[in-house]
Amino acid sequence: MFDDLTGRLGGIFDTLARRGALKAADVEVAMREVRVALLEADVALDVVKTFITGVTEEAIGEKVLSSITPGQMVVKIVNGHLIKMLGPDPSPINLAGTPPVAILMVGLQGTGKTTTTAKLGLRLEKRENKKVMMASLDVYRPAAQQQLLQLGEQTSIRTLAPVLGEQPVAIAKRAMKEAAREGLDMVILDTAGRLHLDEELMAEVSHIRDATRPTETLLVADALAGQDAVTVAREFNEQIGVTGIVLTRVDGDARGGAALSMRAVTGQPIKLMGTGEKIDALEVFDAGRIAGSILGQGDIVGLVEKASDMVDQQEAEKMAAKMMKGQFSLEDMAEQFKQLRKMGDIKGLMGMLPGAAKMKAQIADADIDDTMIARQEAIILSMTHKERQRPKLLNGSRRRRIATGSGTTVQDVNRVLKQFKQMAQMMKKAGKMGKKGMGGMPPGMMPPGMPPGPFR
Repeated sequence: MFDDLTGRLGGIFDTLARRGALKAADVEVAMREVRVALLEADVALDVVKTFITGVTEEAIGEKVLSSITPGQMVVKIVNGHLIKMLGPDPSPINLAGTPPVAILMVGLQGTGKTTTTAKLGLRLEKRENKKVMMASLDVYRPAAQQQLLQLGEQTSIRTLAPVLGEQPVAIAKRAMKEAAREGLDMVILDTAGRLHLDEELMAEVSHIRDATRPTETLLVADALAGQDAVTVAREFNEQIGVTGIVLTRVDGDARGGAALSMRAVTGQPIKLMGTGEKIDALEVFDAGRIAGSILGQGDIVGLVEKASDMVDQQEAEKMAAKMMKGQFSLEDMAEQFKQLRKMGDIKGLMGMLPGAAKMKAQIADADIDDTMIARQEAIILSMTHKERQRPKLLNGSRRRRIATGSGTTVQDVNRVLKQFKQMAQMMKKAGKMGKKGMGGMPPGMMPPGMPPGPFR
């Protein structure tokens, strides 16, 4: 997300930083370029105007222009205004109320509402320790109710069984009654969408809202929709009264302008964002982390959170202890590959590293993706236990055997062994420097194939 915008802004601020001393005219030229970059990233015009005015007024102040590092001061000001635009305060899902508490999911058809319903249900059960029921109120789209039932089976979340001919408001009332009878905490109501906004849709959602009195009415919006998503957000908020926004497909949008516009246009916070197709790929929207990501500062906090969610802490500590003693083996390297693949899409993970936006060419040349990691893991698993413990045994004939067994080439095997040597040396250095590693991440979680230097 924001790849295009990050690249453009990075170039603009690098130019400012190289100038040393800045004049008001330099800032104004840079802000004109920022304005164009934001508009091309699909940020709404009125939002861009407000943003540029605020940044310019602050950036041409005497305190900034007379600073020793004025370029960095401008970046800091832009960062502050981005956070302000996105919503400076975190907005958690409102769970307060007499159980069962209703959450209403609204939005157009095709935005990922049903999948997001299941993702939210899973998040509430796992992270908030809530007992959840899901109910599909979509009686129009073929198999919509069956889709939610299947997601309920996949996540082991209680899902209301459909009754033939039952209408949306009646389904919502039945869901609330059954949840109360079963002592459940939350009911997530997945409403029907349309291909476009219409009065019938709005009236139906209004009736459901009035019947269930939800603590949250969450608008599910597709980040790929750009300005259309902003228009939808405005309309839903004016006619229904949304309490928050969930952005979906943020991992597929290189521009990201919809996210920057929605809160400013509706006045409602972006609460969650869908970051992938996996059922657990739903994250809290954090303005500070998003602003840092836009400005190329990465998201180490998010990376550490992913690691702590997916990596077994005891195993990580054992691995760290071995590495610090210089006992890193090919078996350990295979385990690192396995842990990385559990954490999700490797390119997405690399995008969370500081400076990744400036490393696009190097990342592309390295051809790093999930397939490459799986192939490298297969090479190591094609070795015998003794070979994995003692790589020096790997002569030419053994390397040919491993390549045949893993469906790769001898050159691929050689690359893995070279990479292993580099990682082992890196771990040894880390052991001498201390055990903190990368901001709290388990040692060795650097994406394979990437030299560590540029990210330091």
